Amino acid sequence: MSRNPVSDDSGSAVIEADGLERTFGDVVAVAGIDLSVNGGEIFGFLGPNGAGKSTAVRILTTLLRPTGGSARINGFDVVGEAAEVRRIIGVALQDAAIDPLMTGTELLRLQAVLHGISRVEVKRRSGELLARVGLTAAADRRVSTYSGGMRRRLDLALSLIHEPRILFLDEPTTGLDPTSRVSLWEEVRRLNRELGTTVFLTTQYLEEADELAGRIAIIDGGRLVREGSPEELKSTVGMPTLRIDVDPSILSLARGVIGTFGAERPAREGRVAIGLEGGDARVADVVRALDDAGITVRHLELDAPSLDDVFADATGRRLEGAEDFREGDTNGSSRRTRRRRSR
Repeated sequence: MSRNPVSDDSGSAVIEADGLERTFGDVVAVAGIDLSVNGGEIFGFLGPNGAGKSTAVRILTTLLRPTGGSARINGFDVVGEAAEVRRIIGVALQDAAIDPLMTGTELLRLQAVLHGISRVEVKRRSGELLARVGLTAAADRRVSTYSGGMRRRLDLALSLIHEPRILFLDEPTTGLDPTSRVSLWEEVRRLNRELGTTVFLTTQYLEEADELAGRIAIIDGGRLVREGSPEELKSTVGMPTLRIDVDPSILSLARGVIGTFGAERPAREGRVAIGLEGGDARVADVVRALDDAGITVRHLELDAPSLDDVFADATGRRLEGAEDFREGDTNGSSRRTRRRRSR
Protein backbone atom coordinates (compact mmCIF):
# COMPACT_ATOMS: atom_id res chain seq x y z
CA MET A 1 0.00 0.00 0.00
CA SER A 2 1.54 3.30 -1.07
CA ARG A 3 2.13 5.85 1.65
CA ASN A 4 2.73 8.76 -0.71
CA PRO A 5 0.19 8.80 -3.53
CA VAL A 6 0.51 11.35 -6.28
CA SER A 7 -1.71 14.43 -5.84
CA ASP A 8 -1.97 17.84 -7.45
CA ASP A 9 0.44 19.18 -4.83
CA SER A 10 2.83 16.22 -4.92
CA GLY A 11 6.44 17.30 -4.96
CA SER A 12 5.79 20.86 -3.76
CA ALA A 13 5.95 22.01 -0.15
CA VAL A 14 2.55 22.81 1.38
CA ILE A 15 3.69 23.07 5.02
CA GLU A 16 6.84 25.06 5.75
CA ALA A 17 8.47 26.29 8.94
CA ASP A 18 11.67 28.33 9.19
CA GLY A 19 13.31 28.81 12.57
CA LEU A 20 9.95 28.43 14.29
CA GLU A 21 10.04 29.35 17.98
CA ARG A 22 7.59 29.60 20.85
CA THR A 23 8.34 30.46 24.46
CA PHE A 24 6.08 30.73 27.50
CA GLY A 25 7.94 33.02 29.85
CA ASP A 26 11.26 31.28 30.54
CA VAL A 27 10.02 27.97 29.10
CA VAL A 28 11.11 27.20 25.54
CA ALA A 29 8.46 24.97 23.97
CA VAL A 30 9.61 25.15 20.34
CA ALA A 31 13.26 26.01 19.74
CA GLY A 32 13.83 27.09 16.14
CA ILE A 33 12.56 24.17 14.06
CA ASP A 34 12.70 23.94 10.26
CA LEU A 35 10.14 21.79 8.43
CA SER A 36 9.04 21.16 4.86
CA VAL A 37 6.14 18.82 4.07
CA ASN A 38 5.17 18.04 0.48
CA GLY A 39 1.64 17.70 -0.84
CA GLY A 40 0.27 14.16 -0.64
CA GLU A 41 2.53 13.09 2.25
CA ILE A 42 1.64 11.55 5.55
CA PHE A 43 4.23 13.29 7.71
CA GLY A 44 4.83 12.01 11.22
CA PHE A 45 5.86 14.34 14.05
CA LEU A 46 7.12 11.93 16.72
CA GLY A 47 8.16 12.68 20.27
CA PRO A 48 7.37 12.18 23.97
CA ASN A 49 4.89 14.20 26.00
CA GLY A 50 6.12 17.77 26.47
CA ALA A 51 8.44 17.64 23.46
CA GLY A 52 6.72 20.57 21.72
CA LYS A 53 4.58 18.66 19.22
CA SER A 54 1.21 20.17 20.11
CA THR A 55 2.65 23.66 20.47
CA ALA A 56 4.11 23.45 16.96
CA VAL A 57 0.77 22.23 15.57
CA ARG A 58 -1.10 25.07 17.25
CA ILE A 59 1.24 27.53 15.57
CA LEU A 60 0.87 25.87 12.16
CA THR A 61 -2.92 25.88 12.49
CA THR A 62 -3.03 29.61 13.50
CA LEU A 63 -4.20 28.90 17.06
CA LEU A 64 -0.99 30.22 18.62
CA ARG A 65 1.38 32.96 17.49
CA PRO A 66 5.08 32.11 17.21
CA THR A 67 7.57 34.16 19.19
CA GLY A 68 10.17 33.71 16.48
CA GLY A 69 10.60 32.42 12.94
CA SER A 70 7.84 31.92 10.39
CA ALA A 71 5.50 29.30 8.96
CA ARG A 72 3.46 29.02 5.77
CA ILE A 73 0.63 26.71 4.76
CA ASN A 74 0.26 26.39 0.99
CA GLY A 75 2.15 29.66 0.71
CA PHE A 76 0.00 31.56 3.25
CA ASP A 77 1.68 33.02 6.32
CA VAL A 78 0.14 31.59 9.51
CA VAL A 79 0.17 35.00 11.21
CA GLY A 80 -0.47 37.55 8.46
CA GLU A 81 -2.83 35.36 6.40
CA ALA A 82 -4.45 33.26 9.12
CA ALA A 83 -7.93 33.41 7.60
CA GLU A 84 -6.68 31.98 4.30
CA VAL A 85 -4.86 29.20 6.16
CA ARG A 86 -7.98 28.21 8.10
CA ARG A 87 -10.00 27.85 4.91
CA ILE A 88 -7.70 25.19 3.47
CA ILE A 89 -6.82 23.08 6.53
CA GLY A 90 -8.66 20.57 8.68
CA VAL A 91 -7.69 20.23 12.33
CA ALA A 92 -8.42 17.47 14.86
CA LEU A 93 -6.77 18.38 18.14
CA GLN A 94 -6.15 16.02 21.05
CA ASP A 95 -8.19 18.15 23.45
CA ALA A 96 -10.97 19.18 21.07
CA ALA A 97 -14.23 20.02 22.84
CA ILE A 98 -17.34 18.32 21.40
CA ASP A 99 -20.77 19.23 22.81
CA PRO A 100 -22.05 16.01 24.41
CA LEU A 101 -25.70 17.10 24.17
CA MET A 102 -25.67 17.34 20.38
CA THR A 103 -25.89 14.45 17.93
CA GLY A 104 -23.22 13.59 15.39
CA THR A 105 -25.40 14.91 12.56
CA GLU A 106 -26.11 18.18 14.39
CA LEU A 107 -22.43 18.81 15.04
CA LEU A 108 -21.53 18.18 11.41
CA ARG A 109 -24.24 20.57 10.22
CA LEU A 110 -23.08 23.23 12.68
CA GLN A 111 -19.50 22.87 11.50
CA ALA A 112 -20.67 23.16 7.90
CA VAL A 113 -22.56 26.39 8.65
CA LEU A 114 -19.39 27.87 10.16
CA HIS A 115 -17.64 27.14 6.86
CA GLY A 116 -20.45 28.66 4.79
CA ILE A 117 -21.48 25.41 3.13
CA SER A 118 -24.98 25.28 1.58
CA ARG A 119 -27.75 23.12 3.13
CA VAL A 120 -27.94 20.81 0.12
CA GLU A 121 -24.20 20.26 0.19
CA VAL A 122 -24.22 19.82 3.96
CA LYS A 123 -26.67 16.93 3.75
CA ARG A 124 -24.55 15.14 1.15
CA ARG A 125 -21.23 15.70 2.89
CA SER A 126 -22.42 14.84 6.40
CA GLY A 127 -23.93 11.58 5.20
CA GLU A 128 -20.78 10.64 3.31
CA LEU A 129 -18.50 11.52 6.21
CA LEU A 130 -20.54 9.63 8.80
CA ALA A 131 -20.40 6.58 6.55
CA ARG A 132 -16.68 7.04 5.96
CA VAL A 133 -15.88 7.01 9.68
CA GLY A 134 -18.38 4.26 10.48
CA LEU A 135 -20.89 6.37 12.45
CA THR A 136 -24.00 6.19 10.27
CA ALA A 137 -25.88 4.06 12.80
CA ALA A 138 -24.99 6.51 15.59
CA ALA A 139 -25.66 9.70 13.60
CA ASP A 140 -28.74 10.70 15.60
CA ARG A 141 -27.44 9.70 19.01
CA ARG A 142 -26.17 12.26 21.50
CA VAL A 143 -22.38 12.40 21.60
CA SER A 144 -22.52 11.72 25.35
CA THR A 145 -23.39 8.12 24.44
CA TYR A 146 -20.35 7.72 22.15
CA SER A 147 -17.29 5.73 23.16
CA GLY A 148 -13.85 7.34 23.08
CA GLY A 149 -13.13 5.80 19.68
CA MET A 150 -16.42 7.03 18.26
CA ARG A 151 -15.72 10.57 19.48
CA ARG A 152 -12.30 10.54 17.82
CA ARG A 153 -13.83 9.36 14.55
CA LEU A 154 -16.50 12.07 14.77
CA ASP A 155 -13.79 14.67 15.42
CA LEU A 156 -12.06 13.45 12.26
CA ALA A 157 -15.31 13.82 10.29
CA LEU A 158 -15.78 17.36 11.64
CA SER A 159 -12.29 18.31 10.48
CA LEU A 160 -13.13 17.07 6.96
CA ILE A 161 -16.53 18.71 6.42
CA HIS A 162 -15.06 21.50 4.24
CA GLU A 163 -12.94 19.05 2.22
CA PRO A 164 -9.51 20.39 3.24
CA ARG A 165 -6.42 19.52 1.22
CA ILE A 166 -4.26 19.55 4.36
CA LEU A 167 -5.19 17.75 7.58
CA PHE A 168 -3.55 18.18 11.00
CA LEU A 169 -4.08 15.31 13.46
CA ASP A 170 -2.72 15.93 16.96
CA GLU A 171 -2.23 12.58 18.72
CA PRO A 172 -5.51 11.25 17.30
CA THR A 173 -5.34 7.79 18.90
CA THR A 174 -4.22 8.65 22.43
CA GLY A 175 -6.29 6.63 24.89
CA LEU A 176 -7.94 4.45 22.25
CA ASP A 177 -8.10 0.67 22.44
CA PRO A 178 -6.09 -1.25 19.80
CA THR A 179 -9.13 -1.97 17.60
CA SER A 180 -10.23 1.68 17.50
CA ARG A 181 -6.65 2.75 16.84
CA VAL A 182 -6.30 0.46 13.83
CA SER A 183 -9.68 1.63 12.47
CA LEU A 184 -8.58 5.24 12.62
CA TRP A 185 -5.28 4.35 10.92
CA GLU A 186 -7.20 2.79 8.05
CA GLU A 187 -9.30 5.92 7.62
CA VAL A 188 -6.20 8.13 7.53
CA ARG A 189 -4.70 5.86 4.87
CA ARG A 190 -7.90 6.05 2.78
CA LEU A 191 -7.98 9.84 2.95
CA ASN A 192 -4.40 10.00 1.80
CA ARG A 193 -4.74 7.32 -0.87
CA GLU A 194 -8.11 8.21 -2.37
CA LEU A 195 -8.23 11.99 -1.95
CA GLY A 196 -4.53 12.83 -1.88
CA THR A 197 -4.98 14.59 1.47
CA THR A 198 -1.73 15.79 3.03
CA VAL A 199 -1.64 14.60 6.65
CA PHE A 200 0.49 16.13 9.40
CA LEU A 201 0.33 13.60 12.24
CA THR A 202 1.72 14.20 15.72
CA THR A 203 2.15 11.10 17.85
CA GLN A 204 4.06 9.63 20.77
CA TYR A 205 3.47 6.10 19.50
CA LEU A 206 6.36 4.44 17.68
CA GLU A 207 4.12 1.96 15.89
CA GLU A 208 1.75 4.69 14.69
CA ALA A 209 4.54 6.70 13.10
CA ASP A 210 6.09 3.58 11.59
CA GLU A 211 2.77 2.33 10.19
CA LEU A 212 1.47 5.57 8.67
CA ALA A 213 4.20 8.05 7.91
CA GLY A 214 6.29 8.21 4.76
CA ARG A 215 8.60 10.67 6.50
CA ILE A 216 9.13 11.38 10.18
CA ALA A 217 10.62 14.22 12.18
CA ILE A 218 11.59 13.35 15.76
CA ILE A 219 11.26 16.23 18.22
CA ASP A 220 12.65 16.40 21.74
CA GLY A 221 12.87 19.40 24.03
CA GLY A 222 11.46 21.64 21.30
CA ARG A 223 14.21 20.72 18.81
CA LEU A 224 14.27 18.39 15.83
CA VAL A 225 16.80 15.65 16.49
CA ARG A 226 16.27 13.43 13.41
CA GLU A 227 14.30 13.50 10.15
CA GLY A 228 13.79 11.05 7.29
CA SER A 229 11.76 8.02 6.22
CA PRO A 230 11.33 5.27 8.85
CA GLU A 231 13.72 3.06 6.87
CA GLU A 232 16.34 5.80 6.59
CA LEU A 233 16.16 6.60 10.28
CA LYS A 234 16.49 2.97 11.32
CA SER A 235 19.44 2.49 8.99
CA THR A 236 21.35 5.20 10.91
CA VAL A 237 21.24 2.97 13.98
CA GLY A 238 22.49 -0.02 12.03
CA MET A 239 22.99 -2.86 14.48
CA PRO A 240 20.15 -4.65 16.31
CA THR A 241 19.77 -4.03 20.05
CA LEU A 242 20.51 -6.85 22.49
CA ARG A 243 18.84 -6.47 25.88
CA ILE A 244 19.35 -8.64 28.96
CA ASP A 245 17.74 -8.63 32.41
CA VAL A 246 19.82 -9.82 35.36
CA ASP A 247 19.78 -9.53 39.11
CA PRO A 248 20.54 -5.88 40.05
CA SER A 249 23.46 -6.99 42.22
CA ILE A 250 25.39 -8.19 39.15
CA LEU A 251 24.26 -5.51 36.71
CA SER A 252 27.71 -3.92 36.51
CA LEU A 253 29.35 -7.29 35.88
CA ALA A 254 26.85 -8.08 33.10
CA ARG A 255 27.43 -4.66 31.58
CA GLY A 256 31.14 -5.33 31.44
CA VAL A 257 30.70 -8.74 29.80
CA ILE A 258 28.28 -7.80 27.04
CA GLY A 259 29.97 -4.44 26.55
CA THR A 260 32.72 -6.28 24.68
CA PHE A 261 30.19 -7.20 21.97
CA GLY A 262 29.01 -3.67 21.13
CA ALA A 263 28.41 -0.12 22.31
CA GLU A 264 26.01 0.35 25.21
CA ARG A 265 22.56 1.76 24.48
CA PRO A 266 20.00 3.34 26.82
CA ALA A 267 17.87 0.83 28.73
CA ARG A 268 15.38 0.84 31.56
CA GLU A 269 16.46 0.18 35.15
CA GLY A 270 17.59 -3.39 35.78
CA ARG A 271 18.45 -4.02 32.15
CA VAL A 272 21.58 -3.75 30.02
CA ALA A 273 21.45 -3.04 26.28
CA ILE A 274 24.05 -2.88 23.51
CA GLY A 275 24.15 -2.50 19.76
CA LEU A 276 25.17 -6.06 18.94
CA GLU A 277 27.96 -6.09 16.35
CA GLY A 278 27.38 -8.99 13.98
CA GLY A 279 23.68 -9.29 14.81
CA ASP A 280 21.98 -12.69 15.25
CA ALA A 281 25.18 -14.62 14.59
CA ARG A 282 26.75 -13.31 17.80
CA VAL A 283 23.93 -14.14 20.25
CA ALA A 284 25.36 -17.57 21.04
CA ASP A 285 28.75 -15.98 21.76
CA VAL A 286 27.15 -13.53 24.18
CA VAL A 287 25.32 -16.33 25.99
CA ARG A 288 28.54 -18.35 26.35
CA ALA A 289 30.40 -15.31 27.72
CA LEU A 290 27.67 -14.70 30.28
CA ASP A 291 27.75 -18.39 31.30
CA ASP A 292 31.53 -18.30 31.65
CA ALA A 293 31.17 -15.27 33.94
CA GLY A 294 28.62 -17.11 36.09
CA ILE A 295 25.84 -14.65 35.25
CA THR A 296 22.25 -15.88 35.41
CA VAL A 297 20.16 -14.21 32.70
CA ARG A 298 16.50 -13.69 33.52
CA HIS A 299 15.55 -12.48 30.07
CA LEU A 300 17.33 -11.94 26.76
CA GLU A 301 15.97 -10.36 23.58
CA LEU A 302 17.34 -9.15 20.28
CA ASP A 303 15.37 -6.38 18.53
CA ALA A 304 15.79 -5.21 14.98
CA PRO A 305 16.50 -1.44 14.79
CA SER A 306 13.38 0.54 15.69
CA LEU A 307 12.34 4.17 15.87
CA ASP A 308 12.85 3.90 19.62
CA ASP A 309 16.49 3.03 18.94
CA VAL A 310 16.72 6.08 16.68
CA PHE A 311 15.30 8.28 19.45
CA ALA A 312 17.65 6.74 22.01
CA ASP A 313 20.63 7.23 19.71
CA ALA A 314 19.72 10.91 19.25
CA THR A 315 18.77 11.76 22.85
CA GLY A 316 20.33 9.16 25.13
CA ARG A 317 17.01 7.86 26.46
CA ARG A 318 13.98 5.81 25.44
CA LEU A 319 10.62 7.09 24.27
CA GLU A 320 7.83 6.82 26.84
CA GLY A 321 5.78 3.68 26.20
CA ALA A 322 8.38 2.09 23.93
CA GLU A 323 8.80 -0.82 26.32
CA ASP A 324 5.06 -1.46 26.27
CA PHE A 325 5.13 -1.56 22.47
CA ARG A 326 7.85 -4.22 22.44
CA GLU A 327 5.90 -6.32 24.93
CA GLY A 328 2.60 -6.14 23.01
CA ASP A 329 2.56 -5.91 19.20
CA THR A 330 -1.02 -5.00 18.28
CA ASN A 331 -0.82 -6.01 14.64
CA GLY A 332 1.15 -9.19 15.08
CA SER A 333 3.97 -8.09 12.79
CA SER A 334 6.77 -8.64 15.27
CA ARG A 335 10.29 -8.05 14.03
CA ARG A 336 12.10 -9.19 17.15
CA THR A 337 13.99 -12.29 18.18
CA ARG A 338 13.42 -13.14 21.84
CA ARG A 339 14.93 -15.83 24.02
CA ARG A 340 14.50 -16.63 27.70
CA ARG A 341 17.29 -18.32 29.60
CA SER A 342 17.83 -19.41 33.20
CA ARG A 343 20.37 -21.50 34.95
